[in-house]
Formats: sequence, C-alpha cells, structure tokens
Amino acid sequence: MSSDRAKKQSDRKREIDEFFRNLQKNVIDKTEANLSDYAVRSGDAVRIHLETEDPRSPFALDRDRILYSGAFRRYSGKTQVIYFASQLDEMLSSRSIHTLSVAQVSRTIGRFLGLNQDLIEAIALAHDLGHSPFGHDGEKFLSEVCEKQGIGQYHHHIQSLHIVDHLAKHGRGLNLTFQVRDGILSHDGEVHDQKLQPVPDKTEGDLQQYIQQRKAGKDVEMMPATLEGCVVRISDTIAYIGQDIEDAIRIGLIKREDIPQDIRSELGSTNGEIIDTLVKDVVFNSLDKPFIRFSQEISNLLLRLKKFNYQAIYYSKRLKRDHDKIKRGFNLLFHVFLNDLMTGNKSSRIYKQFLRSKHESYLSFTNNAEKVRDFIGGMTDRYFVEALKDIVIPEVSLTSFKDDET
Repeated sequence: MSSDRAKKQSDRKREIDEFFRNLQKNVIDKTEANLSDYAVRSGDAVRIHLETEDPRSPFALDRDRILYSGAFRRYSGKTQVIYFASQLDEMLSSRSIHTLSVAQVSRTIGRFLGLNQDLIEAIALAHDLGHSPFGHDGEKFLSEVCEKQGIGQYHHHIQSLHIVDHLAKHGRGLNLTFQVRDGILSHDGEVHDQKLQPVPDKTEGDLQQYIQQRKAGKDVEMMPATLEGCVVRISDTIAYIGQDIEDAIRIGLIKREDIPQDIRSELGSTNGEIIDTLVKDVVFNSLDKPFIRFSQEISNLLLRLKKFNYQAIYYSKRLKRDHDKIKRGFNLLFHVFLNDLMTGNKSSRIYKQFLRSKHESYLSFTNNAEKVRDFIGGMTDRYFVEALKDIVIPEVSLTSFKDDET
C-alpha cells in the first residue's frame, strides 16, 4: 500500500471518529436533557479499567456487550419454571422470554419516570445470566454441593456478576460500568418490596462485602445504587408473576378460576392485565420521587398472589417430578468433573468445552471447585442432560405433564 493511500485512509478514519464523537455528544445531550433529576447520566458512568472512547453511550456499550455474550445466548435453553419447557410446548416461557419481558417492563416504567433507559436495559438483560440449568431448583442443588466443597453458596445474582466480571470474553470479563454491575447484583426479585430507595454512595467494597456475606449463608439485603436498578428489581416481579400463571394454566397445572377472586378483580386475571395494573401503580406512585414503590393496597395483593403462585405452582409435585433425579445429577456431575480436573483428564467436557478457551487471568485465580461450579452453572438444561448421559444416569423424563392428570 502506498504511503499516500495509507495517509488518506488514516485521515478518513480520524474524520469518521470525530464525526461520531460529535454525534454521540449531541444525541446524549438531547436525550439526557429530558431525564429526571433522579436519573443517572452518562457522565456518571464508572469502569474499573479505563477504555478508549466509543460512539455509544457507556451504558449502551454495556448493553451491547451483554447482548452478544455467550451467557446471553444460553438463556433460551434454561428453565424459567417448567423443566424442558421448549420441548414440551414452544409457547412456554424460557429464561430468555422472562429476561426480555423484564427489559420491556423496565424500559416502559423508566420511560414514564424519565430515567436512563440504556442503563435500565443493560441491567435487565444481564440480571439472570447466572441462573443454573433447571431454574431455582438447580440453583439450590448447585448451592448445596458448592457449600460442601467449601466455596460458599451459589446465588444466581452473584454468579451473574461473576460472569460479566470474570467468565465472559474467554475469562477476561466485560469491564462493565459500576452502575450496571451494581444493578445486576442488587436485582434480587425474590424479596417482596413495597418500596425501593437507592443507596447512591455505594462502593465496590460494598458489593464485595455483600457477596462474601451471601456466599457465607448470611441473610443480608442490598438496595441498588441507582433508581434504574430499583426499576429493574421491581420489574423482575412484575414480569414473572403473571407469566408463570399463564404457563401453569397452559400445562393444566391450575385453572384461571383458581386465582382468588379479589386478586382477579383488582390486579387482573391475565398476564397482560396484571402487568398493566402493576406498571401503572408503580408509575403513579413513583413519578418525580427519589424512590420506586407500589401503593400499599397493590403491594398487599401482589404479596398474596406471590403466595398463591408458590403454593399452586412452584411447590407443585407435578413440577417436582424429576426433582430427585436432577439433584443427583448435580452431585454426580460436580464430582465427576472435579475428579477430571484433579486427575488431568483432558478428554473431559470441562477441558474440551470450557477451560480450553479460557484466558490465563481466569485459570490462574480460580480453584478446581470454582471451575466446576462455573461450568455447571453455565449449562443449558439440554447440555446438562447430555453431560449426564455420558456418565449414564436414568434419563430425565420429557413427558412429565403430558400423561399426568393428577
């Protein structure tokens, strides 16, 4: 290539880069001029490692890194509530559908409240990356074996942060902003909250202290640092509560009439009605406020609906039909892969399909039990079963709901 041609290309690249820098500033300035006083601005973004400028806003960049990660692609193969949902009925929810629903609900609320939608979307898309195969049941089984191995409890929101920090990008991590990372860790939607108020002065030390306490089994809570994080946390519940009912009705687990009449009258009897009621209530009670909250009446009804879901759906014996097999599977896989690492069995899946692609920064600072935890935690339901078949275990049934009317 001639020096003149190389110079022209270099000048052209600089011209385009300058164009996008100016365009980015104009777009961000216009967007953020309409944000609430309580919203996070792009200029507030903080990363552990400094980076060169990008045409996207910091939180949009985070969102895109999450969207194109391997862990995000595996959402579609992971249980939301019903094991092997896509193989039973493609209309049933997977972890992917739930995540997209959380993102949509969060953005809707954030738009009405004048919050940073790029930040909201990034948190929402990453909040469940750490879910193990077979949903919360799998999380419990994996946590039990992790505790026995002395590496602390397994919690999906902690693992979600671990993925973006230490597993993604072949073990280099995504270098996401503090605000997104905090939102991921603080999303714990299993806690019933009537009101969420952010703690804006949180530090990296606060995140690490919380992680250590939860892994040690301490029942501690942590509020998000941003109002955007609070929106995602409350939207997690809004997104799953009605959809889980629709899925349960679809497989004949419950009937719509089983939902208590007053809850149907006040919140709605379909997923769409429930989401509409809850979103409007949150926006009405949170606009121009430094917090996110439900009204007391709606919060009480929502808590009762949660209790209904637990009794009628999540604790259902039909949903737990393969419970014991899967629990044994987690224990067996963990010990087999741990033994493979200890004996240097390079033909093992954990070497060929997990560790082989990992950067030295991950391999050097992770012990064997943690490597196995990360491998199993990242599996889809199908991959988990295929790995078990290698070791020979009674096959998990895919027809649990087709012939069972009890």
